[in-house]
Amino acid sequence: NIRNVFSAVYLAEANDSKKRTAVKGKHLELIQEQCVLLDDDMRWLVALISDTGMRLGEAAGLLIEDIHLDATVLHIAITPHPHRPLKTSSSKRLVPLVGCSLWAAERLVKNAQSLYCFSRYNRNDTTNTNSASAALNKWMKSLCSESLVIHGLRHGMRDRLRAVETPMEMIDQICGWSLKSVGQGYGDGYDLEHCHSWMLK
Repeated sequence: NIRNVFSAVYLAEANDSKKRTAVKGKHLELIQEQCVLLDDDMRWLVALISDTGMRLGEAAGLLIEDIHLDATVLHIAITPHPHRPLKTSSSKRLVPLVGCSLWAAERLVKNAQSLYCFSRYNRNDTTNTNSASAALNKWMKSLCSESLVIHGLRHGMRDRLRAVETPMEMIDQICGWSLKSVGQGYGDGYDLEHCHSWMLK
């Protein structure tokens, strides 16, 4: 009867761990304003994330065919691709396009020159998320604050959805977070129209 030597071992969280700053309010307004002003592919990527809450890798690896501007509810289909798999099964979803993200999607479709939305980050059949992260973080820090990073837009999106009292299960569905209960896996979830109405708020 060999006792597990690791049982009852408590590992405290590191005191120096940093929580990412949620990008919202005046910082979000400034970032979106500059995205429209500069109007290039890097800023389209930031704008696309800003009002969808997508992960950077999800957005950077999008194909033009993933953008649906001819549907009843304009949206992006986030699906796995050979060059860019998804983090979890819950990551596969449809995300309505509103605000600055809709503007970015329209610019991407209008200026498409390849199958990829962001060709500079998709070479050798792989999405280079690290390169995108470094460049965009540097730009955001110079524009607003040293504490801001691109992933903060995703944190900010959750806070913004909370602020208008969006159901938590819908927030998880829109942003592709993993299911937290067995019950959440039942049924088909919220329809695109319902998600769109809350995102407009």
